[in-house]
Amino acid sequence: MKKIFTMLAAVACAAFLSACNEAKNESAQNEPAKVQADESLNKVKAAGEFVLGLDDSFPPMGFRDKDNNIVGFDIDLATEVCARLGVKLKTQPISWDAKEQELNTGKIDCIWNGMSVDSARAAAMNLSDPYLKNRMIFTVKDKSLANLESLKGKKIAVQNGSTAQKLLDASEAGKAAKDIVPFDDNQTALMDLDKGGVDAVFLDEIVAKYWIVTNAKDYVVLEEGLSDEVYAIGFRKKDQALRDAVNSTLAAMKADGKFDEIFAKWFGK
Repeated sequence: MKKIFTMLAAVACAAFLSACNEAKNESAQNEPAKVQADESLNKVKAAGEFVLGLDDSFPPMGFRDKDNNIVGFDIDLATEVCARLGVKLKTQPISWDAKEQELNTGKIDCIWNGMSVDSARAAAMNLSDPYLKNRMIFTVKDKSLANLESLKGKKIAVQNGSTAQKLLDASEAGKAAKDIVPFDDNQTALMDLDKGGVDAVFLDEIVAKYWIVTNAKDYVVLEEGLSDEVYAIGFRKKDQALRDAVNSTLAAMKADGKFDEIFAKWFGK
């Protein structure tokens, strides 16, 4: 009798434990998944460096000087941001056409290089607040090309993978062109304009005017552009903490005058 009672107790105990485990599992399944903590800012601080991806031939935003150092307006901004965050800036040249891939594979922490905002980039990245205004324009060497009408049947250069390329392809000016010629960067496109390989280059007004002044070129920027736009910094979608830290630091720089000081260095007052 005692053995039977012991067996029945063991069975009851096993059944009770099984029921408890099932209830626990069901409860765990019904609980909402815990949101993984955003460690993006902490990872950068732990590494001691902030890796900035850029096209290193995009003056005055980010480019190589005569000593092969990467310099520019965005580089100066990022250097100051890093100093305030307590980390070092590391610049990493990338292929502009593969910038999202470079970002999402973790090779860089952000894309910061005069990057224009559009809907595709807003969907693919976590963008900072806009920090600079820009305009997309045509620059020409031949002064007889005075307006968009005069560019009909002409060869127009543009940077491959840029918002300028998308805008030009979809525009009436692009459709009326003899040919749209893609280049890896704006510098090469402008050099081809200088040699007469193309009739116009479609690019950022900031870049065009800086090139014209620093290279003492007698080019003309057409008054008729295609779009006003803004620049922003691109982060991975999940990296909200890092994005917010850079955002707030830039806002502080605008408030205390450091942003304007860097702007005046590159663009004048």
